[in-house]
Amino acid sequence: MQIDLFDAELNQILSTQTYAEFSELLTKYDCQRCTLCYSRSKIVIDRGSSKADILVISERPGDNEDLIGKAFVGRAGELLDKMFAAIDLDSNKHLLITNVVKCKPEVDRSPTKDEVEACFPFLEKQIKLVSPRVVVLLGAVALKWVDPSRTDIKMEEEAGKFFTLSRFPGIQLMVMYNPAFLLRDPRKKVDTWEHLKSLQTYLQQEKLL
Repeated sequence: MQIDLFDAELNQILSTQTYAEFSELLTKYDCQRCTLCYSRSKIVIDRGSSKADILVISERPGDNEDLIGKAFVGRAGELLDKMFAAIDLDSNKHLLITNVVKCKPEVDRSPTKDEVEACFPFLEKQIKLVSPRVVVLLGAVALKWVDPSRTDIKMEEEAGKFFTLSRFPGIQLMVMYNPAFLLRDPRKKVDTWEHLKSLQTYLQQEKLL
């Protein structure tokens, strides 16, 4: 977690002790840590429950999220809700959904290294405050930035796999296809159903479902 000697407001956000306080302060914060501040209208923090055992991480907000101020709305959000509902999980009750970066780019693109590095302290703080049992990473971009040791990621090989990271002790991580990608390539929905069933089995074994 990066403390900035010249930004007292940022330091206050990163020093919060509760998720409610973190969310409130970040919503009010006029963040200018990267150039995404020029293309956003709202800082998009999350959607769902901060008491959830499952944290879902995608890469960035889009136009719909920027307009409403909530993560994963629109067609991709509807598909995500249906995916998790298929294994008896209510997205707004059993999940907390967020992104690697909290502001939308000016065009439909993945976040840059500088943008991720500027925003990652907020994601780290979310993980610390929520203390999830499971983190689901949606897509290669989310996987790449949460686990920077990964290079040349092939989603066909990574999707459906569980792993752990020393930087996030006590948390089981899983990779899945991003619903936005599934809208473009519905053929992967068959594989995704198998991945969801694997997640369901793990949650049942851990008595989280």
